[in-house]
Amino acid sequence: MEDTLQEITPIDVSYQPIELCKLLKIANMVGGGGEAKIVISEGYVYVNGEVEFQKRKKIFHQDIVEFNGEVISVQCSAPVQDAKAQKAAKAKKLSQSVNNNQQNDKSKKKTKKKQSVETGSDEVTETTVASGKRKRISF
Repeated sequence: MEDTLQEITPIDVSYQPIELCKLLKIANMVGGGGEAKIVISEGYVYVNGEVEFQKRKKIFHQDIVEFNGEVISVQCSAPVQDAKAQKAAKAKKLSQSVNNNQQNDKSKKKTKKKQSVETGSDEVTETTVASGKRKRISF
């Protein structure tokens, strides 16, 4: 009896759980997300030795995924995050970026430029213009 030992390739991911279709893309086992979804739905992918049909199956640390003769093991040092924790982290990151953008807008408005506008006559009228706004022209 001949043992066919398959070499298991470890794949490091930054968070868990990760969706099966995303994992196949990260591991370069498929060309793209569409292909990943097709091969999963047709039953070509095994997770921990069983055929898996769920495209967004949650894959965790030390799960074994097999496809097309390749075997990978998922490695992740990050703790498991539930859906609420992931959404909360995304919302926090979004609110921080919005606050940073608002602070940048305020600092831009404070810096004013003095521009001189020349009219048809010899007089020159100076107007103070805030960045990003239209300048006022007097005739």
